[in-house]
Amino acid sequence: MTRRGWVLFVAMSVIWGIPYLFIKIAVGELDPATLVFLRTGLAALILLPIAIARGRVRAALPYWRVILFYTLVEVAGPWVLLFHAETRLSSSLAGLLVAGVPLVNALLSRLTGGADRLDVRRVIGLVIGLAGVAVLVGLDVSTDDYVAVGELGLVVLGYAIGALLISRELRQVPSEGVIALSVAVTALLFMPYGLTHLPTAPLSSGASLSLVVLGVVCTAVAFQVFFALIAEVGSTRATVITYFNPAVALVLGVALLGEPLTIGIVSGFALILAGSLLATRRVRTPAPTPA
Repeated sequence: MTRRGWVLFVAMSVIWGIPYLFIKIAVGELDPATLVFLRTGLAALILLPIAIARGRVRAALPYWRVILFYTLVEVAGPWVLLFHAETRLSSSLAGLLVAGVPLVNALLSRLTGGADRLDVRRVIGLVIGLAGVAVLVGLDVSTDDYVAVGELGLVVLGYAIGALLISRELRQVPSEGVIALSVAVTALLFMPYGLTHLPTAPLSSGASLSLVVLGVVCTAVAFQVFFALIAEVGSTRATVITYFNPAVALVLGVALLGEPLTIGIVSGFALILAGSLLATRRVRTPAPTPA
């Protein structure tokens, strides 16, 4: 990769690794659904004018049905579930469980007629990754928090379905238009609830900063950087950030919030990472030898 590619790659690994920390801080003072409204509202105020000015929204509008479905499974649904789950679980544990997205994506891709063959190596990867999730849940989650784990399971499923929609149904649609419309629609969906459930007391400086970082940095700026990364290094290399985001979430949760670093977390993360690499790695086919 180029030097610019590496800079963008490291930036995205951090930018999409820090939301779990700030979500944990924000949900201490904000209702999860209200936080979804405020985060997407801030992002829409930035992304929508840019996408309209560049003609990306007009190009995306003919695909509004698919974009609406994408919005529900990738943004609106997963974010409210993730925010609610973090009222019960630590930020580091939430980040590690969401790391199962590549595993579910690989499985769904095969079950829905994807071109990649589900060979022995990939099956082993799926098994190892699921074992990592089982270790995390079995060693670091109490029975009272199983509902939150189920919510994160739906988050993972939604993210995986959203990735398939982007790669198949929305492949020819400008990504900037899709994301701008998605955050705007989500903000509108949550506006009635969000406006009637605003906190009665002023937010603390930590919660206010978390809200701004989530809406501006982790959403609006993040997608702009991600588009630049894809343009620089290609979509395949760009998706490798998925393997680094949970590590960032883990380090920040332990270092800044004092969350425990347990054997279950370390071993579970190692298994999920190894399983994801095996399950999603493409097999290189040798070039034909010239006659």
